[in-house]
Amino acid sequence: ELFEKKNYELRIAGGAVRDLLSGMTPQDIDFATTATPAEMKEMFTSAGVRLINNKGEKHGTITARLHEQNFEITTLRIDVVTDGRHAEVEFTTDWEKDAERRDLTVNSMFLGLDGMLYDFFNGYEDLKNKKIRFVGKASERIQEDYLRILRYFRFYGRIAEKPGDHEPSTLQAIKENAKGLAGISGERIWVELKKILLGNHVNHLVRLMYELDIAQYIGLPLDGNLEEFDRVTKNIQNLCPKPMTVLASLFKVKDDITNLDLRLKISKEEKNLGFFLVKHRHELTKAMGPEPLRPYQDFIMDSREANINSKICELLTYQGEEHLLREMQRWTVPSFPVSGHDLRKMGVSSGKEIGTALQQLRDEWKKSGYHMDKEELLSCLKKL
Repeated sequence: ELFEKKNYELRIAGGAVRDLLSGMTPQDIDFATTATPAEMKEMFTSAGVRLINNKGEKHGTITARLHEQNFEITTLRIDVVTDGRHAEVEFTTDWEKDAERRDLTVNSMFLGLDGMLYDFFNGYEDLKNKKIRFVGKASERIQEDYLRILRYFRFYGRIAEKPGDHEPSTLQAIKENAKGLAGISGERIWVELKKILLGNHVNHLVRLMYELDIAQYIGLPLDGNLEEFDRVTKNIQNLCPKPMTVLASLFKVKDDITNLDLRLKISKEEKNLGFFLVKHRHELTKAMGPEPLRPYQDFIMDSREANINSKICELLTYQGEEHLLREMQRWTVPSFPVSGHDLRKMGVSSGKEIGTALQQLRDEWKKSGYHMDKEELLSCLKKL
């Protein structure tokens, strides 16, 4: 209503339009408008709408807070100069010009609040046909921001129906511009890469990164273990792994994770999970016989590591042990029923003896599959 009253045009832009047309509820809704930031500020301030200052203004974005929700509204713009990372912009009132500088056709549509779709580059057609294409010339779009290479992969994994359905000219443009990714910050790359690892066609897309010479610029090992990767991507289907669980299969040695961290600045938790999987993926496996989970349970009981349960669950995911994973998620870590206090009551007085006795009882308890209770353990101590 505010925009209408002032005769500024206002439309929903980009990702939210794509989601609505796919029948999904958008995570967040961005708007585009013909009003300049200065005009918006004046309009919102005089209407008593709260503005949130988040430094978007020089790119033309104003954030308004209404009904406990933030709305980002960006003035239509043209990129004047781009260096492959940032753009200098100037404002425009031409909707097509604004759509032209967006990355992919499915992200370049606008939706009027009356339900009218403005689609200059056949984005809706592409969305219905599950095609991912750059707006205009792929190489030009990529050179404006090299991160768009990874965005292409991410949306391919979200929208395309089957692997391998790319336009050859697009793959050619990606290959020719791959080294531009060397200039993009690790943090931005990691955000995109994680989404690719959790999307569809992950095996196809990561192999493509190797074929198109992208891997080396985004911290992946030059000689990634693609056979292991094939195995693990089959294992994890339907299991909701963490991104690092998928990625760890490419790593042959610990240093591969250290190098990834140097390039992408991953979190400490992600790094530790990587180290854990590479170290234990082959020797910590299920037992034959009636208690297949025992080796994992013993590992947890003996471990002093932080979040060891969640690491073990990721290991089971990595190994494709769906049945054991469900069982593991239901298992609660039993607590050892005997304390030093109990032993003192039984007349064991020296600290050293208490320590030894507790250790012996723990071993007995472990042998019993953690089933022995306090009484059984203490009567066991008498025998010992």
